[in-house]
Amino acid sequence: MTRRLDRPLLLIVGLLLFYGLVVLFSAGQTDTPTSASGVWLRQLVWILIALSAAAVSSRLPLRVLEWATPMLYGLSLLLLAVLVVAGTGAGTASSTKSWLAIGGVRLGQPVELAKLATVLMLARWFSARREAPTTIRGLIPPITIAAVPALLVMAQPDLGSAIVFAGILFATLFWAGVPVPMLVFLASPVVSLLLSWSTLLWSLWMVALFVMLLTWRPFLLESIGIYLANSAMGVLAIVVWDRMAPHQRGRIVSFLNPEAYSSTSGYQVIQSKVAIGSGGLFGQGFTLGPQKRTGFIPEHWTDFVFAVVGEEFGLVGVLAALGLFLALLSVLIQIARRASDPYASLVTFGIAGIIFTHIFENVGMTVSIMPITGIPLPFFSYGGSFLVALFLGLGLAYRTARDERVASYVEN
Repeated sequence: MTRRLDRPLLLIVGLLLFYGLVVLFSAGQTDTPTSASGVWLRQLVWILIALSAAAVSSRLPLRVLEWATPMLYGLSLLLLAVLVVAGTGAGTASSTKSWLAIGGVRLGQPVELAKLATVLMLARWFSARREAPTTIRGLIPPITIAAVPALLVMAQPDLGSAIVFAGILFATLFWAGVPVPMLVFLASPVVSLLLSWSTLLWSLWMVALFVMLLTWRPFLLESIGIYLANSAMGVLAIVVWDRMAPHQRGRIVSFLNPEAYSSTSGYQVIQSKVAIGSGGLFGQGFTLGPQKRTGFIPEHWTDFVFAVVGEEFGLVGVLAALGLFLALLSVLIQIARRASDPYASLVTFGIAGIIFTHIFENVGMTVSIMPITGIPLPFFSYGGSFLVALFLGLGLAYRTARDERVASYVEN
């Protein structure tokens, strides 16, 4: 009975789809005309397409998929490279080159398929090895696999999706058995970059890093390299800031102090926090959220859809959504843990990594613990590209769970 994870997966996904569709229906009920009008019907079409994609991926033999992984990964890199030159913007990504369009017709966002392809490629690389690397040098190949698409996405520029590739990498490294101290050292330059805006915090971090290096004692050359990389982040922060687009700078500045930019870059997150806070325990009522109805919550059907959940369904609705997300992640982790095939196990956990990173980024930016990155909330935000890619991945997880259930019947 404990091996029957394909059915709970279907149930939880069904509940999330229903909840998300209800929220999108409410998002379209406004006192002033917005692009959210009728969005739930358009999302319903995308759901049908996504379910068809999941039906196809759930029938793919994993051995064939593993063989085709390098080609899928290479194709995704090619599409991302094309976007850097000829990509277009749309909607909340109007200032980026994240959309592939032909003859003025937008075909989708290849970055969503690139995320899945990166999961597949990392799973293939690790499943071909008996033991996980225990040195930074040994991690160079998987880091490169995730870094190449991330850099191409940054060139668009799309910071939110680039962060997802980091989430995929660390999820896969952890599940493959890379020692936790090595993961800390690998993430340390990013931490140094994030803290470089404060001389005090950055200095304290560098002292803490020095202590960790003395305690965990990696190879001498790697220790020197790690410390130098962290030191360089203080300089790199200035270069990165100068190369950022104006809207990206505004998002970071408003994240640090949104109230100081309440009429400009801080407006979105302030309105989001007001909406969520006004929901109280049980919310303002279905379709009755005043912040949403009057149009004060910007992009409330895409990036800030979680604010609608908080405003209209209150703390109870928020906990219900987060509870369903937690249940989904739990089932995916159980599927990954029980999978007898290393490739299938790594793919399933990598998909969980994509979902977790999207949830953390999206919910985090609506409550101002993360910068605004324009990342969709799984099952809730309107949009087709991510939904289809998500269900392609869920189809693979379902295939893994079903194969394990069938195998358990044969054994018994």
